[in-house]
Amino acid sequence: MEEKTIVCISCYYKGYDFMDEMKKLGNKIILVTSENLKEKNWPWHAIDEVFYMPELKPSVWNLEHLIQGFSHLMQTRKVDAVIALDDYDVEKAALIRETFRIPGMGQTTHRYFRDKLAMRQKAKDSGINVPEFTPVFNNDEVNNFIDNVSAPWVLKPRSEASASGIKKIMSKDHLWDALNALGEERHLFLLESFKPGDVYHVDSLTFNREIVFTSASKYLAPPMQVSHEGGVFRTKTLGRYSDEFQALEQVNAKVLSSFGLMNGATHTEFIKSKDDGKYYFLETSSRVGGAHIPDLVEASSNINIWREWAIIEDALLRGKNYEVSKPTGYYSGLIVALIKDKEPDYNEFECEEAVKFLPIDYHVGIVYKSADATLVQERLDKAAEKIHAELLNILPPKDKPMS
Repeated sequence: MEEKTIVCISCYYKGYDFMDEMKKLGNKIILVTSENLKEKNWPWHAIDEVFYMPELKPSVWNLEHLIQGFSHLMQTRKVDAVIALDDYDVEKAALIRETFRIPGMGQTTHRYFRDKLAMRQKAKDSGINVPEFTPVFNNDEVNNFIDNVSAPWVLKPRSEASASGIKKIMSKDHLWDALNALGEERHLFLLESFKPGDVYHVDSLTFNREIVFTSASKYLAPPMQVSHEGGVFRTKTLGRYSDEFQALEQVNAKVLSSFGLMNGATHTEFIKSKDDGKYYFLETSSRVGGAHIPDLVEASSNINIWREWAIIEDALLRGKNYEVSKPTGYYSGLIVALIKDKEPDYNEFECEEAVKFLPIDYHVGIVYKSADATLVQERLDKAAEKIHAELLNILPPKDKPMS
């Protein structure tokens, strides 16, 4: 079997299972990562070569230097695929593919999976519900928006991953204070209506434009709330035959089809508005979900989305078909929180439903699994109470909501 050369790009420590699976499938793995991640427990047994990039600031590399380095790499190696392991790496991988004509997602499509303004406009143009939004390039357009859409609003970075950098704003004066404070970086943000409601995430695998696996879950504490207020991150899977699951599966398929996704893993978020009960698209990304969501998905379905993504990429390179295993029908729940101690005492959380304790420094992380959805919810509630009462460490948010 011919060995293919896969370059994995990651400015965060992640993708262990992906690289391990790719190696098992008979491929050569080259890792390009940040210099400050040298000491991490990468799957060194699976990595043939590693190259390091200095960070200009967290997750940011000099893209010109990246291209120069890649051109040297290409002189003696034939690269068959370039894989972005994290949201921050999607742009880097697309740039490399375009520059060196390597198959895969290019810079036009990548915008829909990285730039929140581009993805909102594309969703709106495709007839998908999105919260009211506006670019903040033009003062008159901003004023027109806030005159017609009542506060609160959310000022969001267009290309930040997770809920970092988001500000909830309650008045016109403070909006202009916030926009003026952005200075030369103002064009990198967008403004949208804040819609109260339940937030969901849909994690999918796509092969040749067909969605072959979908997991839908509901955040019990939305990432934005945890990011700004501290506290406990919780999410739980939905029953595959529930109305919520079926509605999310349908709108997720419309998003991925409209955005032109061909292959790979995606993580997409929606909010169900408390006002009208409709599902609104929030954002998507062409990667595996973070915050240990793959552990949640695997507990309920027995599908490891990192490994399945590797199998998809291998099948594409070799012109083979791909079929995902039939998912199991369990319910699962995930809880993660920042704590004061480096390692929690997991003995206090032992129970039949606790199927995985996550080894994260200064965090407690538990995955629950059961055939009974109510039992999963009870375990999440009980664990959250215990963590709040005895273990939780809350750091002050970088940006407080402006009122």
